[in-house]
Amino acid sequence: MPLWQIILLRRCGSTLFRSALLFCLTISFFASRSAIAEPVSAAYFGMTFVQTSLEPTSTAERERLVMVEDRLRAQLEAAGAYAFVDIAPVTERLAHYENPSHCNGCDTTFAEELGAAVAISGEIQKTSNLILHISIYVREAGTARLIGGGSADIRSNTDESWRRGVDYIVKNRILRQ
Repeated sequence: MPLWQIILLRRCGSTLFRSALLFCLTISFFASRSAIAEPVSAAYFGMTFVQTSLEPTSTAERERLVMVEDRLRAQLEAAGAYAFVDIAPVTERLAHYENPSHCNGCDTTFAEELGAAVAISGEIQKTSNLILHISIYVREAGTARLIGGGSADIRSNTDESWRRGVDYIVKNRILRQ
């Protein structure tokens, strides 16, 4: 066999080998991504506004609370990270607790009863119109073990600052865990 045919065969063979290896790695990557992308069942108990400033809670703050509750849920659903279960069966008992984020594990007990893998709740604490703190908790149902979440301090009391705070926690904490 001539030398040029041997070189061509070797080059084609190594190219074919690299292509086959790359193909196998790509298939393996996407197969593992689809397994990871399966959403986790979650019971979402909303956000609680914790007023520690000397000012009364405003109508705008109540509306912002509803806005960020809806935004958090929509972002987690859109990312495919969580599939939310209906919490209606425990709503009456949940009403006995002012803040599901700090109820001695009631949120995770309720989540387990609902068949969810995790409980998600959060709070926004207002120290003043300039200083607010957002915390979101993702806890394992039944055990109450904290497995995710995050927090952010925001420095103004506006729709935009509340949205940015929640967006930051979702993007840089919850979806990266």
